[in-house]
Parts: sequence; C-alpha cells; structure tokens
Amino acid sequence: MGPRGVGWAQTGVMAEVQRFEVGGVSLAVRVWTCSHPVQRGVVLLPGTGLTAGDWDVVAQDLSQDRNVYAVDLRGHGESDWPGTYSIELMASDVEGLLSQLGEELDLLGHSLGGLVACRVAARGNGIRNVVLEDVGLIRPRRPLMPSRPRTELPFDWSMVEQVRPEIDAPTPDWADVLRRIAVPVLAIGGGPRSFVPQEWVADLVRTVPSGSLTTIDTGHEIHATRPTEFLAAVRRFLDVSGSQAP
Repeated sequence: MGPRGVGWAQTGVMAEVQRFEVGGVSLAVRVWTCSHPVQRGVVLLPGTGLTAGDWDVVAQDLSQDRNVYAVDLRGHGESDWPGTYSIELMASDVEGLLSQLGEELDLLGHSLGGLVACRVAARGNGIRNVVLEDVGLIRPRRPLMPSRPRTELPFDWSMVEQVRPEIDAPTPDWADVLRRIAVPVLAIGGGPRSFVPQEWVADLVRTVPSGSLTTIDTGHEIHATRPTEFLAAVRRFLDVSGSQAP
C-alpha cells in the first residue's frame, strides 16, 4: 500500500478524498461535488508518477458545473501500492471505479493516464467523451529506463519498472484499441517542445473513429504550464459534445 500522509496541495476549493475498493485494490479519489445538479461528471487520470493533486487547478475549474473525480492510479499517492502493475490492470481498476460512481462520465487522461483512458473507453463503460493530453499511437521505441531518484517518491518505483517496458515495446493491439473507441475523442498535443512525437498524436486522431486535434505549444505538461488554454480547449469540446448528447 502507498504511504499514508502524502498530501495534496490546496489551491482554494477543498476536495473530499474518498476510497473505492476495486478488485482487491483500494483507490484514493479526490472528489469535487458540484453545488448544483449536473448532467455528467468527469474522471481525471494523471500521468506516470503524478497523483490526483496534479489536477487541482483543472478540477476546481471543471467543478463549477460538473462533479469531478481525480484518481490516484494504483502504485501512486494514496492508492494501494500492490507491487503488480500494467496498463491493463490500471484500466481494470478504473472500470471498477466507474461502475461505482453511478453517473454519466467524461474521461480525461494525461500521458500514462491517457493510455489507461483509451483501454477503458474502448470497452464502453458508459463513457461519453474522451480527452487525451499529449498521448499518441504508441509504437516500439528505443528503451531507456530512467534512474530512480534518491528522494522519497509519491509512487512505487516498481510501477515504472513494469509499465515503462509496455510503452517502449507496446503490444500490437493498440491501433485496434483506438478503433474501438466509439465516442468523440479530443487529443491535445504539446507541440514540438514535447518529448512525445506529435506525429504519433496525429496518428491517434486519424485512427479513432471520431477524433479531433488541438495543439498547445508548451511541452508535455500542458495542463500544468498553460492551464487557461488547456481548460478552454477541454471546455469547448466537452460543452459542445454535451449539448449534442441525446
């Protein structure tokens, strides 16, 4: 299990931390409950090594008119650190969470969280729209395992050791996964300053049945470095998609 006492920065509106038991793993979720009735909520999935608190600015803005659920993926933050990790296991965890939330939901994932979101959305799960932050159609690349930092980490380093090879040498089904996403997808690319090849992001958009692409030239951490522009793009997409929903 993850270490207790790992804190999240508070930037204004307080979120309630709730725990959800999913398939033997306990997930910690920061929940912002909108003060008035809403049509649907949004689930936020962070990137590798990041926790739910990384979404605070985005979540507080979206919670003006949505219920917001920011998730610590397994092996991160206050969720369990079971020692066994894969993108598929993380996707199964999120599916278990969605089944307990009991409302219509949009899904927003950054980096690793975006790959998890793709597998979740490909299986339906009642998702209405998907936003992918700097996520591409992954393909084999030169493996380069980073060195473990010497400082205390808010995530299980063995998660990196197990998941990074999946991204460096992905299974051949990723294009099929994307083709099975039957809902609208917005990909937000970080532009040439990102380490993610932007042609991979464009390939993802061409592969999903209903995809659109916008670029915010700031690098991989778009929501953190350009939150105003990021939120504007997310809101344009989700608000229009919501107004067109049956």
